[in-house]
Amino acid sequence: MVIVNSIMASLHHILAFTLAACLVYEFIAYRKGLTVAEARRIQRVDLLYGVSAGVLIVVGLLRVYFFEKGPNYYFANHVFWTKMALFVIVGLLSIYPTVRYIRWNPTLAQGVAPEIPDAEFRNIRLLLWLEMAGLVLILFAAPLMARGVGF
Repeated sequence: MVIVNSIMASLHHILAFTLAACLVYEFIAYRKGLTVAEARRIQRVDLLYGVSAGVLIVVGLLRVYFFEKGPNYYFANHVFWTKMALFVIVGLLSIYPTVRYIRWNPTLAQGVAPEIPDAEFRNIRLLLWLEMAGLVLILFAAPLMARGVGF
C-alpha cells in the first residue's frame, strides 16, 4: 500500500505542477497584440490547465477516500476546507478567460489574430492575477493540512 500511496501522491503533485505551469504560462503569455500562433498556444495551454484541474480533483478525492489518512482526517480539518474553497474560487475565476479564449476560434480559423478590447484585457489580466494569488494560497495551505494544522 505504501507504493500505491506514493504513486498517488506523485500523480497528485505532477498534476498540481502541471496546473501551476499552465497558469504561469497564461499569466506570462497573455498580452495585447497576440499572433495567431500565440493565441492558439494560449488556448491549448488553457485546455491543459482545465484538464489537469479536473484530473487533480479526481486524484485528490481518491487520495482522501482510499489512500493517505482517510476522509475523517481531511473532513475534520478546516485547512482542508480552506484549500478546497480556494481551489473552487480559482476554478471559477478561470471561467471568463476560458470563455474569451474559446470565442477567438472564428477569428483564428480565418488566420487572423484576435483583437482584445482594453476592458477585456484588463479584466482577464486581473483574473489571471487573482488565480495566481489563489494558487499561492493553496500552496501554503497544502503542507499545513498534510501536517495536521487545522484541527
